[in-house]
Amino acid sequence: MSSKAIHFVSLGCPKNRVDSEVMLGVAERAGYAATDDPSAAHVIVVNTCGFIDTAKKESIDTILAMAAHKQSGSCERLVVAGCLSQRHPEEIADGLPEVDHVLGSSDMLKLGRVLDGGAERMLVGQPADWVVKAADPRVISTRGASAYVKLAEGCNRKCSFCVIPQLRGRQRSRSADDVVREVEQLAAAGVLEVNLVSQDTVSYGRDLGGDAIETGVTGKRFDSGALTRLIERIADVPGIRWVRVFYLYPERLSDELLELLGGHPRVLPYVDMPLQHAATGMLRRMRRGHGGARLRELVERMRLKVPGLVFRTAFIVGHPGETEAEFEELTDFVRWAEFDRVGVFRYSDEPSSHSFELADKVSSRTSYDRARRLMAIQRKISRKKNRALIGRELEVLVEGPSEEHEWVMVGRHAGQAPEIDGAVFLSGESVEPGTIHRARVTQVTDYDLLAEVAEGSEPLGQGGALGRRVDLAHRTSDGRRVTLRTVS
Repeated sequence: MSSKAIHFVSLGCPKNRVDSEVMLGVAERAGYAATDDPSAAHVIVVNTCGFIDTAKKESIDTILAMAAHKQSGSCERLVVAGCLSQRHPEEIADGLPEVDHVLGSSDMLKLGRVLDGGAERMLVGQPADWVVKAADPRVISTRGASAYVKLAEGCNRKCSFCVIPQLRGRQRSRSADDVVREVEQLAAAGVLEVNLVSQDTVSYGRDLGGDAIETGVTGKRFDSGALTRLIERIADVPGIRWVRVFYLYPERLSDELLELLGGHPRVLPYVDMPLQHAATGMLRRMRRGHGGARLRELVERMRLKVPGLVFRTAFIVGHPGETEAEFEELTDFVRWAEFDRVGVFRYSDEPSSHSFELADKVSSRTSYDRARRLMAIQRKISRKKNRALIGRELEVLVEGPSEEHEWVMVGRHAGQAPEIDGAVFLSGESVEPGTIHRARVTQVTDYDLLAEVAEGSEPLGQGGALGRRVDLAHRTSDGRRVTLRTVS
């Protein structure tokens, strides 16, 4: 067995993070020890994002920064993987001679060939066709007793601004049994919270041929029955306390799914649904398949059906053709809906996207100004919602010491997703990572909460198959603590 060190940098979304965790598992299986210090690593892996211009630039900058360790550190091989190399394999190979091996977005398991020695330089599979399996090696890198679980890979949508289908391929759903098997493994290792992700979660299972409804004139329409049944099975895995669903496309969700989100004790009333815009003209140019009126109906229906709903969404500003009037319609929509969480992205003009061919480009300065204005509106909404929590007692999943103040413990309540929704800073009774405690909110900021754990508080849930209090973050199977450097 090798005793060499390996360093990982994972850029982009949680789906990419799962891929990086699989490569961490592959490296561990090959006998490599993960290190936080790139200068001490014999192999460095950069798992890239290639979705928009800023992500591509950050990926290239990171590759060059890691390549410097081939001169000043111990690095013998630099490996580049992920979406950027899937999209531009030849450009990376030709333009970055420092890179020793190039893997795509479906080539995580090929890292084993690289580490064994003798692998060719170009290892990008075309098309992307891999889907993670429960049997694949994986090292969880999220803090506390939390983990992401991929339900599917790829996407069949044709949104005008998006190149994900080109990077990740067509939708490929995992079997429900395999997903549940992975959740059972995670629960046995101490995970309390599973975060379900894919490119288009509401479409889970449709490529497998299930849940088609005969509609007479229009043929077949798919509902979310396969997803609903899968979430129910996941929530029933012993040891799992929180199930959170990400990336639902804004189509009509079945009553059964909404009832599950609103009524199951372990399925959180939390929805991540990127709406992208609210003006009908813009949604049409974005090829979203619906108009603004339907989005209002959807938001109203979800609020009615899911008590205590926490709604996270995302919008794009500066898309070609976006007028000031359409932007104002978006701001009115955000004020009306009072979403709990909002992400705002400036449009990125990607050459292989449909939007790239559209006229009436919006200037960078205008898109920047619109993003700033929209976030200012949302900041006030967030502050108002957080203030309403003062004095309330919440269940908090303890993640570990705060990065700002190591003597302060930090966690998340059920309405906060990992890494993107703010945090709860804890005072009072001492608590341990990987446990759930009740804490009373005492102060708030725009996005974070301060809460006090009651004296003598006992954990409501704790990770570990035998009730052990464990912190799974950055731990390999033999207990070594590592850090997966992630950049969103």
